[in-house]
Amino acid sequence: MHKSGSSSSLGPGGLDLTQAFFRPILSAAPPSPTKRHTKISVIGTGNVGMAIAQTILTQDLADELVLVDAKPDKLLGEMLDLRHAAAFLPRTKIIADVNYGVTAGSDLCIVTAGARQMPGETRLNLLHRNVSLYRAIIPPLVKYSPETILLIVSNPVDILTYVAWKLSGFPSNRVIGSGTNLDSSRFRFLIADHLDVNAQDVQAYIVGEHGDSSVALWSSISVGGVPILSFLHKQEIAYEKETLENIHKEVIDGAYEVIRLKGYTSWAIGYSVASLARTLLRDQRSIHPVSVIAKGFYGIEDGDVFLSLPAQLGRSGVLGVANIHMNDEETRRLQSSAATILELIGQLEI
Repeated sequence: MHKSGSSSSLGPGGLDLTQAFFRPILSAAPPSPTKRHTKISVIGTGNVGMAIAQTILTQDLADELVLVDAKPDKLLGEMLDLRHAAAFLPRTKIIADVNYGVTAGSDLCIVTAGARQMPGETRLNLLHRNVSLYRAIIPPLVKYSPETILLIVSNPVDILTYVAWKLSGFPSNRVIGSGTNLDSSRFRFLIADHLDVNAQDVQAYIVGEHGDSSVALWSSISVGGVPILSFLHKQEIAYEKETLENIHKEVIDGAYEVIRLKGYTSWAIGYSVASLARTLLRDQRSIHPVSVIAKGFYGIEDGDVFLSLPAQLGRSGVLGVANIHMNDEETRRLQSSAATILELIGQLEI
């Protein structure tokens, strides 16, 4: 079902009309072979996968976009739907296939595919099904793109990022989970909303598990370069810790609320993952709270665990973890979050 992104073979018998349509200028050199061709593959064309694909296209992040899914009819329909918007988008070659061979040479492979939880199914059983699914996804991606970066979006993202790392055999810097990048965006929005400022002026992170045991780093929050909590202390302005906890709870419940109202989340995670793709492929060296191997940071020493920490990202993946300030309570909560993930990892067979 592999479809090419464009074709100049419009004439009789597939005649290439390019030479007839365009005349070369005098004394021209051949096209430069040094131009970098950026290829992104998205595995899974559900609501999240297609939101990511659409955002990648509108933000002109790739020369070639590949879609892979197990459902050929839906896959073909999604590809055609995107192609029909070609007149309104930057020029990108769009390919879709059920065969992983089309992903060959990808700079970035974004995995959104995952099993859905059945009514009454335990979290552990769901994890086992997702591990089985990843056994069919990760090895062919590695086979066809041995130098790629794996960006895992499927939930539970921290555990599946660990699974992808183990199955791929890649160095840890080239396996990243979307983690709490979106949680931190929600966090920044809520703080900005409370203070009536632009969210872009808020520096704030959610770290740890992408889930109920995540940790809000209140001690390091700043707005316009002003550390919020220390400012309140110096000005002797009272605040209630319960208010802070309620904001964090809103972050955790945010996705559940969207799912309750519209049935699924898509656009916010689409923009979040596109921001990660831009940082990685354009070597922007920005700091994002994403799921990385956390052993050796903030007292996390027991076992290989992936969870979100503020990490500098670039063309080679994770460049390092920011040495951000955490108070004792935040550190303890982060270590507890790591223990929660490790407990589940210990029950898996990979």
